[in-house]
Amino acid sequence: MSRTLIRNVAVLVVPEHGECRVDEAQDVHIQDNLITAITPTASTGATGVAGVAELAGVAEPAEVAGAAGVRGEMDVVDGTGLVAVPGLVNSHTHSPMVMMRGAAEDLSIEDWFNRRIWPMEVNLTPERVRVGARLACAEMLLAGVTTFVDHYFHADQIAAAAIESGIRADLAPTYFSSASQDGIDAAIDTTRGLSRLHPRITASLGPHATYTVTDEDLKRTADLARAESLRIHLHAAETDDQTQASLDNHGVTPIQVLNRTGVLDAGALIAHGCGIHESDLPILQRYADRTTVASCPKVYLKLAMGEVTPIKGLQAAGVPVGVGTDGAAVHNTLDVWEAIRMVALTQKQREHDAEWMTLSDTLRLATRGSAAAAGLADHIGVLEPGRQADIALVDLAAPHNQPVHDPRAALVYSVRASDVVTVLVAGQVVVRDRSLTTMDLTEVLADAKSLAHTLVDLSKGGAIQHYAP
Repeated sequence: MSRTLIRNVAVLVVPEHGECRVDEAQDVHIQDNLITAITPTASTGATGVAGVAELAGVAEPAEVAGAAGVRGEMDVVDGTGLVAVPGLVNSHTHSPMVMMRGAAEDLSIEDWFNRRIWPMEVNLTPERVRVGARLACAEMLLAGVTTFVDHYFHADQIAAAAIESGIRADLAPTYFSSASQDGIDAAIDTTRGLSRLHPRITASLGPHATYTVTDEDLKRTADLARAESLRIHLHAAETDDQTQASLDNHGVTPIQVLNRTGVLDAGALIAHGCGIHESDLPILQRYADRTTVASCPKVYLKLAMGEVTPIKGLQAAGVPVGVGTDGAAVHNTLDVWEAIRMVALTQKQREHDAEWMTLSDTLRLATRGSAAAAGLADHIGVLEPGRQADIALVDLAAPHNQPVHDPRAALVYSVRASDVVTVLVAGQVVVRDRSLTTMDLTEVLADAKSLAHTLVDLSKGGAIQHYAP
């Protein structure tokens, strides 16, 4: 049994409805992997988060009485001047693509796929994927991301990196219909095996998209998902152009494809959905209890995709929406703080309404919504007794956050990844005083630098797929 006490910390409270708030001077009690209690700090000289905060320190393990009245060795983390937030969730990404960071810039979406990314992915090997995933896990943990929802190849290697780093992950091994049936079967078999690897690892089926996977293969995927209680994670209606192409070529929208193939009935995480039409919303509403959408707005701006995810309509239909970064080959970082900020800004612009996507709504989407997108709504996303102890402690003392009139505003619009001080996943301290405790960052960076050039080499020719939705 392990016990941790985060002492004298401000806590972000995210109710299901209504205003979020930050409660000052709280103690967060953790036993093993769970939060057991959150109680007012009995005696503290704390300055509030609106003041000039001290940097957090970590006490040596001490004899401390916890809320449950049990005495024994306890790791006491000093939260003075810090804000405890639910560990962030990156609700859609392709983590090993950090190895392609900055290698596909200033391109249309067609050229991004056809001239850069899919030709580069000819170079994928298990080792290169593992090295990239280790770098991605390090980047995310240091930024307070405690869970990521991944969709990529060699997912067993991504799982190995996640287990080593201490992060939580839902992994969907990617497949196209252009692969052999053996290739599709291998991806499905990988999904089956992933969840048995570690309690922090869950798995989903990963057909790439409605335009790269046939209806027959989508139906097979949906049947398998229902039979084995698996979720499906795929791209659909990424752009208006994709939706129009689907209408022109098949007479149905991508969402209608997911409906007629049984994917929505089985349960799905839809990446992007910028091309979801108003006529699709009643379909999605019927499956709102098992459908979620991940929004990655920086990507839509960078690739000039025209629209962003219609979050207002989706939420009105009861469909949860989470925040993601997509891969760093287009987003350049795996910084979920940046993604949260851009969701709020782009949604205000989309709806032409500065009063839409409030601070509380944005924080709720980034926490509860993203937890739902990860398929973990009952376990993570809020700091409450009985929930997994996935927690990030954020320092608001830096000039770019001061003065703090409203800590919620700082969390949405000002905080940087470098403001994260301490991170716990399932009760384990994985970042302490801005340093990883589970991996040697110098080694992670050196390995990535030594292999990155081999992944972006285009001299071999060919591509794993052609983008023509």
